[in-house]
Amino acid sequence: MAIDVNAAFATEKTDQLNARRTAREQQIKAHTDRIAWLESEVAEGRMTQIAPNRYRVTQGWDAGETFTVNRNAAGHIAAIVADHGLDTTATGDVALYTAVPAWHSLGNHIPGGTSDITEVLRLGGINWQVEKRPVRYSFGGDLHVMGDQYVTLRDDTGAPLGVVGRKYTEIQNRRLFTFLEDLVARHGVIWQSAGAVRGGRRVFVSMRVPSNVTVDPGGIADEIALFIVAINSHDGSSSAQAVVTPWRPVCGNTERFAVRDAKYRWTIRHTSGALDRIDEARRTLGLTVRYADAFAAEETALARTDLALAEFHKVIADVWEPTGDDDSQRARNNEARRTEQLVAMFRAEEQRAGRTAYAAERAITDYLDHVAPKRPGKSMSEEIARATALVEGSDDALKTRAHRRLMTLVRR
Repeated sequence: MAIDVNAAFATEKTDQLNARRTAREQQIKAHTDRIAWLESEVAEGRMTQIAPNRYRVTQGWDAGETFTVNRNAAGHIAAIVADHGLDTTATGDVALYTAVPAWHSLGNHIPGGTSDITEVLRLGGINWQVEKRPVRYSFGGDLHVMGDQYVTLRDDTGAPLGVVGRKYTEIQNRRLFTFLEDLVARHGVIWQSAGAVRGGRRVFVSMRVPSNVTVDPGGIADEIALFIVAINSHDGSSSAQAVVTPWRPVCGNTERFAVRDAKYRWTIRHTSGALDRIDEARRTLGLTVRYADAFAAEETALARTDLALAEFHKVIADVWEPTGDDDSQRARNNEARRTEQLVAMFRAEEQRAGRTAYAAERAITDYLDHVAPKRPGKSMSEEIARATALVEGSDDALKTRAHRRLMTLVRR
């Protein structure tokens, strides 16, 4: 049978062209879908564009995280890369468990969450142990041991986490996090998230308390979700800690309880008495709901207190010490820029909450969480430093000072 090579060639090229056209159409569709998704997220206020191809998440537990949009030669979106700063497991997976899917769709998502701490540790990639080994070094062909210095390391990968002293006592992830299980059993709380950052040097687990806090029920009715977060450090840089933190879904800003006599953070040093301290934290965390009631009462009082713009300027001056004649021009410029940003955020917040002390507190909190300059460490970006500061409470003192200053206006 004779073969028409010209016809065969034409058929082959036609098939190739059709295949390329289909692939191109799929790329264009994927690009169009991603563009529509980005535009929708920005329009709904869930994300904000911070550079031509850079975006920041503004709401949810992922607030503060950023991502980069990579484009191909045609300008189409080829990939969306998350700057999540999360650790990876020995198998290369992202060390993250979530009950609600993270915006970057990474990690292990369990719809509705789980109450099983074993599963949380496994899915979060933090079900490994920490070991403490003597620091050894080679000199003159011999191996020497430093008697008072030790290296902490992961028993799954052998990766070093930090150098600690003789008195440092390891607090294993399971041991620290299990003290929250009392709340799980008593109140039906579901584990919200768990994971590791900085190569496992710091691990975290969070849970959401079932009942939200409602501020000013008959007015703005602002819903605030309540989280309990436990953080464990394995590099000797900080204590283990537990924190109660309200999160306001409408803007994603975070604050700590500032009501009188309400403990909102418990630190647990890595010493031989650490486990006793954990027992104390367990008892104290059982009072979380009472703290939430007190918090709601004070925030409602702020929401019902009118605040003039001039008074807001006085609050700013009390929270941040004003510059003087002896300060540099750079310091005065920074102060002017901060004040301008705070006033703009207060005006934006008053559109929803009125010109009130509550709007002022929201503006200050949002500024500290998402706008105030952060100095990142050597191993993190500014965005990761900002997200870490949210959990670790780097601005707690300023937030508490602002809250207490505004509460004086309620009582006058």
